[in-house]
Amino acid sequence: MREDVYKVVRAVFDNKEEMSKLGDEDLRLVTKIEMQYRRNGLALPKEQRGRLGDIKKRLSELGIKFSRNVNEGDGRETFTREELEGLPDDYFEDRATEVVDGETKYVVTTKYPDLFPALRLAKHEETRKRLSVAEGQRCPENIALLQEAVGLRLEAAKMLGYKTHAEYVLEEHMAKTPKEVLDFEQDLRERLTVLGKKEVEEIEELKRAEKKAAGEEYTGLFSWDFRYYTNLVKERKHNISDEEVKQYFPMKEVTRGILDIYQRMLSLKFVKVENPPVWHEDVDMYEVWEATEDKFVGHFYLDLYPREGKYNHAAVWPIRAGYAKPDGSREYPVAAMVANFPKPVGSTPALLKHDDATTLLHELGHVFHGICSITKWARFHGTSTETDFVEAPSQMLENWCWEPSVLGQFAVHYKTGEPIPDELVKRLVAAKNESAGLFNLRQVFFGLYDMAIHNTEDGKVDVKGLYTTLREDIGLFKNGDIDTWGSATFGHMMGGYDSGYYGYLWSEVFSADMFASRFQKEGVANADTGMDYRREILLPGGSRDASVSLEKFLGRKPTNKAFLKSIGLEA
Repeated sequence: MREDVYKVVRAVFDNKEEMSKLGDEDLRLVTKIEMQYRRNGLALPKEQRGRLGDIKKRLSELGIKFSRNVNEGDGRETFTREELEGLPDDYFEDRATEVVDGETKYVVTTKYPDLFPALRLAKHEETRKRLSVAEGQRCPENIALLQEAVGLRLEAAKMLGYKTHAEYVLEEHMAKTPKEVLDFEQDLRERLTVLGKKEVEEIEELKRAEKKAAGEEYTGLFSWDFRYYTNLVKERKHNISDEEVKQYFPMKEVTRGILDIYQRMLSLKFVKVENPPVWHEDVDMYEVWEATEDKFVGHFYLDLYPREGKYNHAAVWPIRAGYAKPDGSREYPVAAMVANFPKPVGSTPALLKHDDATTLLHELGHVFHGICSITKWARFHGTSTETDFVEAPSQMLENWCWEPSVLGQFAVHYKTGEPIPDELVKRLVAAKNESAGLFNLRQVFFGLYDMAIHNTEDGKVDVKGLYTTLREDIGLFKNGDIDTWGSATFGHMMGGYDSGYYGYLWSEVFSADMFASRFQKEGVANADTGMDYRREILLPGGSRDASVSLEKFLGRKPTNKAFLKSIGLEA
């Protein structure tokens, strides 16, 4: 926001003769910095700049309040053991209880390790409904914060000469325009709805049969049925049970195995630091070295278990970027992965669902994007790529969790040490695309909701009501008869993904192409392919356009054929 600095930047930027002498990364830096100042309003008259500064300050305050409310505003319900029928025994170990009307009941919160197993496994619809409503009615105060933010973002965008906030944001993304995003989302929605409706028919049949057996009336499919019945279909069709699978995914072995995969693939060596200086006793710290030479690369932290007041999703923070110092030496990168995986219970070690292991692989992909990047400027280090590409490298690495040869390296029974049976792996892989239409429609819903509130020219949007109607229309499950406000905990809308949520599916297209055309073809353990990936995708970070990095790795322009095939659709 410093006008005096912008004048200097602008003078440099306008000096075409000197600019032409700069190297590629230096030229990119000056161009990006000038754009950043301009997008911050430094080319505006002073009065408008003052208003824009006020808007940015207020948006920052709103974002902090919103996030704090989500992290601290957990819902809770109490249930009898009977009401929680379907949950495994270890769900009840060390679980808090309280006496309600003279009866001892179990406390279930809306923290993910409590909520998701219950929504997936609890047999009683009323139990799932109560928990779903508790989650959907969290943080009502956040609705006003999001509504205000949407209005302020539009005001700021118009001040800077853009029609909508989405137009302002997408200028710096791979997609470039709202039309590109909407075409992408609508095309996917049409293709996926055909698939999703078939999946709904199958689920309806299941629920009707269950209701008939219980002597109850079938009234439709609701949001609280989504996880339960998609899981039930998977179990029945492929005989897959999360409870069976997680016996083969003890946290310690999975972490060791996945770190080994990254070491081999990227030609690195990890050394665990003993008695590290960390912020909590659960946190582990590692040094990273080149595998083939005595060369230090960086540090990373793993903070993997839930605790009170902690960030309650899974994410990676690039604590320090790497960059070239003036004397020619390097500042080494540091990254931290934060997650909320199940903790050990009594004598049973922490056991992960297959989804959890996939999350671990994914998030560590972000860690090593930061660790393996070598750029001159911190501005371009690691995951500082276009926002709609940043997930692609990590999404690609999720494929390793579906490869039998890979799973055999770390999936072992926590009691016997026996490797996961080939037959169970086959069932897991067969179940991979079960309900793919519905799961991806859910992502389309989030992306189209984001665009609906941010690609408007008049700002007249109802952030609460739109969420509810779009979820029902796109997701194909009813919202039910109780008022909820899911947008109040949709943290992406206040956490930097505004007008960018489409990027998850957008980058899936690139991740599928990278995996299918190189690793699947050349071998997931192919060290040369791994080094190509490190050199062309990870090392440049954001120092060049992501499309350039992609084309260099693929040897051609990317297509969506591999993605559509990966979810059971033909291009």
